[in-house]
Amino acid sequence: MLEDYRRYPMGIQNFEQLRTLDCVYVDKTELIYQLTHTGLFYFFNRPRRFGKSLLVSTLEAYFQGKKELFRGLAMERLEQEWETYPVLHIDFSLTKYTELQDLTGQLNLFLHRWEEIYGKNETEKSAAERFQGIILRAYRQTGKQVVVLIDEYDAPLLDSNSDSTLQQQLRNEMRKFFSPLKGLGQYLRFLFLTGISKFSQLSIFSELNNLQNISMRDDFSALCGITEQELLTQLKTDIERMAAANGETYEEACAHLKHQYDGYHFSGDCADIYNPFSLFNAFNSKQYKNYWFSTGTPTFLIDILREADFDVRSLDGIEAIDEQFDAPTERITSPVTVLYQSGYMTIKSYDPEFRIYTLAYPNSEVRYGFTESLLPAYVHLPGEKHTFYIVSFIRDLRKGDIESCLERTRSFFASIPHDLENKTEKHYQTIFYLLFRLMGQYVETEVKSAVGRADAVVKLQDAVYVFEFKFDGTPDEALAR
Repeated sequence: MLEDYRRYPMGIQNFEQLRTLDCVYVDKTELIYQLTHTGLFYFFNRPRRFGKSLLVSTLEAYFQGKKELFRGLAMERLEQEWETYPVLHIDFSLTKYTELQDLTGQLNLFLHRWEEIYGKNETEKSAAERFQGIILRAYRQTGKQVVVLIDEYDAPLLDSNSDSTLQQQLRNEMRKFFSPLKGLGQYLRFLFLTGISKFSQLSIFSELNNLQNISMRDDFSALCGITEQELLTQLKTDIERMAAANGETYEEACAHLKHQYDGYHFSGDCADIYNPFSLFNAFNSKQYKNYWFSTGTPTFLIDILREADFDVRSLDGIEAIDEQFDAPTERITSPVTVLYQSGYMTIKSYDPEFRIYTLAYPNSEVRYGFTESLLPAYVHLPGEKHTFYIVSFIRDLRKGDIESCLERTRSFFASIPHDLENKTEKHYQTIFYLLFRLMGQYVETEVKSAVGRADAVVKLQDAVYVFEFKFDGTPDEALAR
């Protein structure tokens, strides 16, 4: 066995399995101790692949008193009592919800498993009645308050996003199921919900008026994800191996990782957060690839952007107050809400005087992946043609072959279908904006808006090229701008 062997938690979301297999783990248990000792009922949302399920599993192991799993972690030093509580863990990500039966079936499975442990009362018929009975029996049998952990609570609602009738049915069923929780507050030690989106609490948890939303609190901003400090300390060995595998210095590898996977902020004074899924995949393969984006196709996001006639050029920087992007998902008035909660945009700065946040792409991985997905929606051409055009264009620029670049641009322009409904200057500006953004993977580019001094600037080592595009105009008109 190699002495320097490192096992990364690829596909592992269970804390006990992770610790038993001796996987790399970034210690979050001090924050978990703070969470469990300063409040009772919490809601916490983060984008997909950010470690929410691992967090819930860690909470489950902690409340089950599995002290041995926390050996060497901050929790071992902090916790002295190690009391054991009955834990009811609900994970809504275990199936897809295309009809009401999918939800009722899942709820019945959870209830049946708990009834095998705590017994069943035949007078309890509905899911809500059975849930209430289980909590009361668990309390009576153990003498301990009950812990309820609900992971990916919004999965049924996200799956039914395009079917308003089904979504309302699912919402009603979930509201009924969780309705006993408020009246049973004295029997609950801890309640924790996770999700991607912030659906209105009134729609499902209307009675839980004491549910704290900690999603944008500075003190809990690093519950999921990996901070820069954690990366440079707990994962220093992994950076060194990444550097060696790619012929880089340690400093170059740090800069490469930061550019590719860093940049997330979830509160006004949040530390730099790296995407854990991408980071561990990069360490595992020793390659800087777009891992997070490859796990999901944002088709619904692209549809929302087009339906709203949203100017995608503004994704490089939007100013908003928190009510405009940390809003209930079923009351969407702007695509910014979904873009933020899904992880395609993040907080880049905060002005406390005016309570204004600046939102933008978090990093190169997300900017490139989302731009690559957006382009086909505007030009209706296969993705491989875009890549061929971009690579060929840059090669021509590097050789100084301007005529070939211009000819290639004319050819690309001519390939755009003439029957597009939105043949406006803004539409074509958007196309070239997306193209130059993709070129940013290979060369330094500056893409300006229509009110800027240039539509695009490409910087090479020995030359700078300035581009101005004009729809139904002359070259002289473009140069005059």
